[in-house]
This record gives sequence, structure tokens and C-alpha cells, in this order.
Amino acid sequence: MSSQIPHITILGSLNTDLVAYVPHHPLPGETLTATSFLTSPGGKGSNQAVACAKLSRPRDLSSPSAHVSMVGAVGSDSNGDLLLSNLATHGVDSSLVTKLPNKKTGIAMIVVEAETGQNRIIISGEANHQVGEEYVTQGGWLDKTDLLIMQLEIPMGTVLEAVEEAKRRGVDVLLNPAPAKILPDGVYDGLRHLIVNETEAAILGGVEEKELDTLEGLERVGKGFVGKGVENFIATLGGRGVFYLTKGGRSGLIEAEKGVKVVDTTGAGDTFVGRYALEAARARKEGGEFDVGGAVGRANKAAAVTVTREGAARSIPWRDEVE
Repeated sequence: MSSQIPHITILGSLNTDLVAYVPHHPLPGETLTATSFLTSPGGKGSNQAVACAKLSRPRDLSSPSAHVSMVGAVGSDSNGDLLLSNLATHGVDSSLVTKLPNKKTGIAMIVVEAETGQNRIIISGEANHQVGEEYVTQGGWLDKTDLLIMQLEIPMGTVLEAVEEAKRRGVDVLLNPAPAKILPDGVYDGLRHLIVNETEAAILGGVEEKELDTLEGLERVGKGFVGKGVENFIATLGGRGVFYLTKGGRSGLIEAEKGVKVVDTTGAGDTFVGRYALEAARARKEGGEFDVGGAVGRANKAAAVTVTREGAARSIPWRDEVE
């Protein structure tokens, strides 16, 4: 590992995705025949690690712009082997992923509507539920980290402990609170990056989702988080684009990419997080000013590539595909 490039660590979930593509989302009591089905590596933690790794290097894995590590757990089944292999294939250091005996690897059941690409997801956490607070300090990995990325698919206590420990050690944190759960206000104090979608912003902000339909509403909700200590607030809005607001008062609404044929939205948010994280980690490592608007714009373009493809990790582009 070169000391000249930033080290990004993802503490989070690893799942096997079971994806069915259907003509429309089933109604209560309705049985549908899928048009196609695939099994692939997934989990928000794993997806974001793969996104960081793929977007930091070309397909031949040469000249990476970041070192990427994954911290988490899989089961002792073949699905766990698949996930570990997937991380390695894409250049992610998986030495801190624990393979738990007599446990199952997490599963995500995903139904994708063929016409719109919109998904419905049910998760069974399995081994992810065993990622306890001891994972935060074991191996001393946090001291080597420039940017820590987390979601909420592992136990909340572990996430809260990692946030506090990162603050104590001066490590930047990017939190993508999905699935959305109400968090203690102390989490936001000094949080460098908060990335949410509309539903998460509404739940965490304590407002109805329709309040985010206007720029004024977005600014109001964003200022609520910034007022609690968040430095950079980013809300992804699907077809409307991405809104951002900073502690320094910078804000903007970047439109969605035009002419994009949406096939599957699974993994788009994780791609966005990965591309944004690379920009944030580089700025941190180099000590320069972080261009939030530029980072959001580049992350938006990368996510637009992902939605044109089926699957999660497999749909994330490599660096040379977006450059």
C-alpha cells in the first residue's frame, strides 16, 4: 500500500443478493412469474467497498487512487466464499472480514420492476448481526484509515461506537444511514459527510417526504442537520438529481443525468457513495479544500452508469468507464 494514496475503510454489511425481475411489483396476494433471476454479491457495505475500489482504478487493477478495506462478517457457507472472492476480484482488502463458523451469510431478496427499474428489498442480516463493537478496535485498522464509511445494516451499537472512536482519533466519517433509523443527535456533531435519499432524509429529519419536493424544503431539512453539527449534507433525489448543503453555507441542486435508460436502480446509491468518498478521501489526504459540488457531480455521473445495468456490485463502473 502506498502511503501517498488515501485509505478508505468500510465497516458494514455483506449480503448475497437474490434478484427477481418482474413486469410489475406484486399486489397483496398476487403471484408473479419473473422474467429473469440472478444471484450476485451485495450488501450496502460490500457494494460501497466495491464501488470505492472499482472507481479508484481501471479494469486491470493498476494505479489505484485509494486503498480500500472492508470490515464485517460472513457465514461459513458458500455465499460467504462468494462475497470474499468478489471483494478480492475488485481490489478490496478483505483481511478484516470475519468468516463465522455455524453462521449464515446475509441475504437480500430484491424485486425489480422491469419497466421502471425500481426495486423492493427485504434483508435477512444473519452474520451481519454478529458485527459487534469489538470490531471497531480489533486489528488497529482505524488508525490507518483516512475515511470511514458506514451504513445501518449492522448493529446500531457498533455504528455508534465507531462514530465516537473515529472522532477521538480524528478520522473523517461518511455515514449513509440506510435503512433509516432515528439516531442520537450526538452522531451528527462533527460528522463530516451525511448522505441520504429522500425517504431517509424525511425519517431522520422528522418531516413528511413531500416537504422535500421544493428547494426551500430541502434547504430547511439540510440546515437542520447542519445545525446539529454535520459538515456536508447530501440528499440524492432520484430523477430530480442531488441536493447538497455545507456547514460553510454552500449549496446546490445538481440535475440528474439526461437520456439515461433506467434498467435497475439497485446499487446506484452505493455507487454514488463510493465515487463521492474517493473525492472526500483525496481532499483529506492532500489537505486541500474539498469541492463538494464537484464531488457530487462526479458521483452523480457514476451512479447514472450503474442504473443502466442489472445487479448491484456487477453494475458499478470501473474508473476508465466514467473517465
